[in-house]
Amino acid sequence: MSRERLYLFDTTLRDGAQTTGVDFKLADKRRVAQVLDDLGIDYIEGGYPGANQTDTEFFASPPSFKTACFTAFGMTKRAGRSVENDPGFQGLLQSKSDAICLVAKSWDYHVRVALGISNEENIEGVRESITAVVASGREAMLDAEHFFDGYKANKDHALQVVQAAYDAGARWVVLCDTNGGTLPHELERIVKEALEYVPGAHLGIHTHNDTENAVSNSLVAVRAGCRQVQGTLNGLGERCGNANLTSIIPTLLLKNEYADRFETKVTPERLRTLTHASRVLDEVVNQSPYRHAPYVGESAFATKAGIHASAILKDPDTYEHISPESVGNQRRVFVSDQGGRSNIMAELDRLGIAVDKDDPRIPSMLDAVKRREAQGYSYESADASFELLARRELGQVPQYFSVDSFRVMVERRHNARGQLVTISEATVKVFINGDPAPLWSVSEGNGPVNALDSALRKDLGRYQSHIAEVELVDYKVRILTAGGGTEAVTRVLVESHDRSTGERWLTVGVSPNIIDASFEALVDSINYKLMKDGAGAASHVA
Repeated sequence: MSRERLYLFDTTLRDGAQTTGVDFKLADKRRVAQVLDDLGIDYIEGGYPGANQTDTEFFASPPSFKTACFTAFGMTKRAGRSVENDPGFQGLLQSKSDAICLVAKSWDYHVRVALGISNEENIEGVRESITAVVASGREAMLDAEHFFDGYKANKDHALQVVQAAYDAGARWVVLCDTNGGTLPHELERIVKEALEYVPGAHLGIHTHNDTENAVSNSLVAVRAGCRQVQGTLNGLGERCGNANLTSIIPTLLLKNEYADRFETKVTPERLRTLTHASRVLDEVVNQSPYRHAPYVGESAFATKAGIHASAILKDPDTYEHISPESVGNQRRVFVSDQGGRSNIMAELDRLGIAVDKDDPRIPSMLDAVKRREAQGYSYESADASFELLARRELGQVPQYFSVDSFRVMVERRHNARGQLVTISEATVKVFINGDPAPLWSVSEGNGPVNALDSALRKDLGRYQSHIAEVELVDYKVRILTAGGGTEAVTRVLVESHDRSTGERWLTVGVSPNIIDASFEALVDSINYKLMKDGAGAASHVA
């Protein structure tokens, strides 16, 4: 029997951006969007064009997706104005998006208090707005805000709102549990009634996690008849977060009740990138991955020594509900020296590094990764540093240069105008492989890391042409030693960009000294660029 199609809608870059402490830059949005497209998400909601500079720029120059539908978010037209005379609405129509998702009030309490209009005016605004989006040639959707609370207060109006959107041509009408207070048994009953007004093939669900039921409510909605599921990566979102697609997607694909009935664009191959996608988002928002997250957490498939470990080594099914490799995670059995080997091989294959699984150098590579991870390194996002480590273990990376020493000075003083300023200056002494004399470079910068970066890239002799267009575009620091204060070990993640090719890569450094960790990541960044360019060297290191 053919399976029904389920559609996945990600709102990490819009609703997830409302998370306390999260502030996506343009480069962050592009990076996360690419990860979501690679995963197989149907709709990627990029933000609200016109609401802020980042979103406006994002939609002015949209990313190129392989399969995803780039979606803009905005409000229905303002009350008392025509569609043509509403600048905000017109901005949506002028955005470079494939679809537009409009939000409308479906709780009469909000219609009265927030909008100050009649229920009839609200419904007419929905109808006119959806009609205008359809006329623009874009796919139209409606997020029925506060639908479930609205249904409980005045179900006639809530249902009239969703029906008006559907009748006007909306491809999707999405029922939103905006306050996150609806329980699964309530939600299932209300969704089934909504199906009498909007067919399930056009009905979506959008839930929040204020009762820890967002994932459950989304799955219940699918069982009840909804065929679009909205959520965010890692459950990002305001207050307690949105429905967590990182949990919903593998449940839909790996649990028979759903897998036998439904299909998505997330193939088994793409599903194996799920843990990677989760970690990339954590790095972008500069937060530690939640170790105990279902499916993708570091401890999701971890077992300590004892009877569980003994059983799982004999047959993983004894204590694993799915194979960790199916979601790109790995089994962690601390008494086993084989843990992680398959992940190393998968990553080497992904990077195009050809090596036999029985190559005697693989155990030493695995040991190197484990040793460095124990020190605080993380290669989930720092692909460039991992590739350098792997190729060095395989003897494939030339010794381009070596840093003999570096020094950074930070001075705070009054300048000639009497203004209090802080000056950073860095000096780097580098030996180019094969050259007898060192190269000295001195540079000032906006802070010690910027000064070091400028000094290191100022003069690399014969390699200078390779790095002339390389720039540092992002820099993140994480404290690794809980309670360590200023003595804590730090991990630094550096993102570099080649202006000539548009390529970006990330490298990592770890040290009790934040400047030393930063410098390590900077050196990795340059070595990665030289390796990718195939720059020559006098000798190789094994």
